[in-house]
Amino acid sequence: MCNRYNTPRETEIELAFRVGRQAPNRWWKPHVTPLSLGPYITADGVLVVGQWGMIPRNSPTRRPTTRDGTPMSTNNARRETIAKSWTFAPAWRASQRCLIPAESWIEPYWGLGSRNVWWSFRRADGQPAALAGLYSEWTDPETGELVPNYTMITQPADGHPVLSMMHRPGKEKRGVVMLEPGDWDAWLHGTTEQADALIKLPPLGVLRSGAEKPEEEALLHSDQLALLRL
Repeated sequence: MCNRYNTPRETEIELAFRVGRQAPNRWWKPHVTPLSLGPYITADGVLVVGQWGMIPRNSPTRRPTTRDGTPMSTNNARRETIAKSWTFAPAWRASQRCLIPAESWIEPYWGLGSRNVWWSFRRADGQPAALAGLYSEWTDPETGELVPNYTMITQPADGHPVLSMMHRPGKEKRGVVMLEPGDWDAWLHGTTEQADALIKLPPLGVLRSGAEKPEEEALLHSDQLALLRL
């Protein structure tokens, strides 16, 4: 899963994803956290700024809630349940898929035992990453404001030699879905079956990783570092 990530600058997004300026005052903070604003790209080539955390259609507020009004986390959507989840299935069935531009994203490494080291991932070629997402629009029942919102798809990561080392020992291992440039069009415009086939773990060598705080790498043994940088 992912609860923090950094975005490229707007000019970098426009260049890498070949999108033009659709609105004069797009704005977001480069460090995106749940329920804050972030950019995503839709099938019509528009760069949208919306809330990171999908809002169910019947939610009374822009803070996502369950049917009984309990706050819920919707910034990540599980690949295994998106087709039947009452929160995400409407967007999945409507092919409301998007690309989420990311410069880097953070996962916790717990190899030290009682504490974690935040481990940062990015594309090894230095280009912005495109993470697989879904988007929607929610209408504020009080003001009528249309609120764009999106979620990031995650997948099981037990089969990956590096991603499987993230998160607490004994807990489920999950990771984001990074799409290669040659797959962007199929993700945005393909059938549901074609999109589903693109959800897979990245091969070795595609990602570059390192401690979010470089000084924390000194806490790791050389064999740990070697594994984390496969």
